[in-house]
Amino acid sequence: MTTQTRPSMPPPVRPAHLLAPPGVYAPQYDTELLTRALHREGIDEGTSVLDLGTGTGALAVAAARRGARVTAVDISWRAVLTARLNARLAGQSVTVRHGDLRTALPKGPYDLLVSNPPYVPSPSPRLPRRGAARAWDGGPAGRALVDRVCDAAPRALRPGGVLLMVHSALCDADATLDRLAKLGMRAEIADREFIPFGPVLRSRRGWLRRRGLLGEDDNREELVVIRAELR
Repeated sequence: MTTQTRPSMPPPVRPAHLLAPPGVYAPQYDTELLTRALHREGIDEGTSVLDLGTGTGALAVAAARRGARVTAVDISWRAVLTARLNARLAGQSVTVRHGDLRTALPKGPYDLLVSNPPYVPSPSPRLPRRGAARAWDGGPAGRALVDRVCDAAPRALRPGGVLLMVHSALCDADATLDRLAKLGMRAEIADREFIPFGPVLRSRRGWLRRRGLLGEDDNREELVVIRAELR
């Protein structure tokens, strides 16, 4: 069994001393893009951060390195234990909890919420409950978890708090901006990057074309970082 990676993108260089055992989503270019946005937020010792879907804890550790008080959440017990271990190996204090967006959102308010949810559009109407695809499948529109993060943000953030979330343009960045605006947040695309298709998107190319999400000559995926501030 190999370590889970979201296969819509080539594998990145894993940060030193960051463990990613089988069954835990390994950091990739979407993680790197979101970390870059995180560093632009001016995080310091007074910043409280919530990392939803922490995986290996890469984003949580990055925020803790800048002095933030960090709480991280994941639905996978293996990810929870991995994030705790990675924080300890990095010499950082991170509170890592088991739970999901519906039942275990840690009590805030927080200054910053970061999330890299599963976002790849999938032919299946049901989200996988186990297996590698759980790390990337986001339902037919790719928005099942993206929408849950949007809905959680106003409940978790203080006024003036910021959401940073990365996802594919295939799941409609405008829909994310509109949803966040209706929830009382000022939202924008803060960063974007194009990356080559990996095995999963290549295998779904015909289905994505039939749905009008891809053109005949498309061979790269656009990643976007959404930044939204709570009014």
